[in-house]
Amino acid sequence: MKTLHANLSKEFLSHRKDADWHNDTLWFLRKKRDYAKDQLREWEQLRQAASEIKRHTLSRLPHYLEKFEQQASQNGMKVKWAWDGQEVNVLVTKILRENNVTSVVKSKSMLTEECGLNHHLEKQGFEVVDTDLGERIVQLRQEQPSHIVVPAVHLRKEEVGKTFHQFLNTEVGNSDPSYLAEEARNSLRRDFIKAEAAVTGVNFGIATNGSVVVCTNEGNADLGVHSKKVIIHCMGIEKILPGLKELSVFTRLLARSAVGQPITIYTSHYKNPRQYTKEYIIIVNNLRTEIYKDEGFREALKCIRCGACMNTCPVYRRSGGHSYHHTVPGPIGSVLAPFYNKEKNKDLPFASTLCGSCNHVCPVKIDLAGLLYKWRQKLTKETSQAVEKTLGFKASTELLKNKTVYKMAGKCARLKISSFVLKSSYNPWNKGRKFTDLPKETFREWYKRSNHEE
Repeated sequence: MKTLHANLSKEFLSHRKDADWHNDTLWFLRKKRDYAKDQLREWEQLRQAASEIKRHTLSRLPHYLEKFEQQASQNGMKVKWAWDGQEVNVLVTKILRENNVTSVVKSKSMLTEECGLNHHLEKQGFEVVDTDLGERIVQLRQEQPSHIVVPAVHLRKEEVGKTFHQFLNTEVGNSDPSYLAEEARNSLRRDFIKAEAAVTGVNFGIATNGSVVVCTNEGNADLGVHSKKVIIHCMGIEKILPGLKELSVFTRLLARSAVGQPITIYTSHYKNPRQYTKEYIIIVNNLRTEIYKDEGFREALKCIRCGACMNTCPVYRRSGGHSYHHTVPGPIGSVLAPFYNKEKNKDLPFASTLCGSCNHVCPVKIDLAGLLYKWRQKLTKETSQAVEKTLGFKASTELLKNKTVYKMAGKCARLKISSFVLKSSYNPWNKGRKFTDLPKETFREWYKRSNHEE
């Protein structure tokens, strides 16, 4: 029985050239990450430090959050708390209405994607424009981001050209990246001028001084914050760091892990509202305390959303981000998703080879493969399972337990008819692969034939 992930991957894989291009593009980012980390002799020390800082911060999370709230309030920021996604949406709506705002520019924020903020605001009659180029492209196409750092990585320039022609009236058939970027820039400039408020995500919140840090490569968050009188920063509770000294470790790791850059082009610290502006920080839970309470999975909150695990994951690269049917895809998304809906997302921890490549690149040393394996065991016990799968595993267990039955099964599998079935399209494991010829004899048979004793 196919899982939802496998079914959603089918459409992506049916366009083989695009799937290969997707795989190559993400592997290019993985190689850039490797080159960037090789330039730093202290790379492993930085990863270790980042891991320990996050572990320490999580162990005292309530203390640092309260300290952050106190400092930010003293700075003049209006700090609010939201228990779940719905409360975030209601709070943002209330703030916009209180300030007579009808249009908003928004910089990239996976948290607001998670809460469905765009959809909610549009239903309430607000105009919302995503200003990150990749986010703007998928917004025009009414799609979800397929990657947390490069949201439109599933699209080729020709598809972007068609989208821009449809929505931005660019030249027909012109897919030159420089031309498309310039047209997007001109369109977004008009949106920035028109909007009355800015919403941003937050990469890090600094407990000692109450500032929020936003990292972008396009400067779009800064353009919104610096030109509007109503600004809202949405921050997950796990984004908190003790101080600026600790932040310096993460700014060295973030961009290198994400796309192989030494640092993001814009690393902006917002601490005090400007005169005549209102600046809000919404601190969001949205089930993070459920992850926090579970000591077996708490380390998932160490994630800094660099996307390195996605760039290296062979399943993500081959199946595309939309096949994960959750806001955050890839290995880290598959660890987080069951907390939001075990039954719906029970297939995602199985969308992994458990090769451990994600562990190898994670800048905060999360044991992603270990957590995925742990979820597999929990979900098998705690969610409904397909009858075929349950019976298959029971039969396999009996087969592997009995030496005689195992030997007979091996002989049967090497018969011509069995071999034909295994190599045919009836075998789902054979699709997209070249099934190797089955050996004519087992290792034991070869060992006996070679005049050795069994």
